Amino acid sequence: MTNYGDKELLTDALDAQKTETNNYNTFANECAHPNLRNTFLSILSEEHDIQFQVFNTMHAAGFYPTPPAEQTKIDEAKQTHACCYKASK
Repeated sequence: MTNYGDKELLTDALDAQKTETNNYNTFANECAHPNLRNTFLSILSEEHDIQFQVFNTMHAAGFYPTPPAEQTKIDEAKQTHACCYKASK
């Protein structure tokens, strides 16, 4: 029998939350009834909150390191997505 540690359990939880948010996003996008769509969007928001909590727990424990981005990568991302950002304003 395999014993799973905190890292494995949290990784599984994070993967499950990513799947859930993806599913609820699809449900909301493909929903024709406004009240049901709003329900899915509310659930989606709650699932994102849970995902964020799991991520923060993993990050604080050192299980999900997020090194600082290099300035060149930040600049490239800004340039790549500048057209989209301006269009949405």
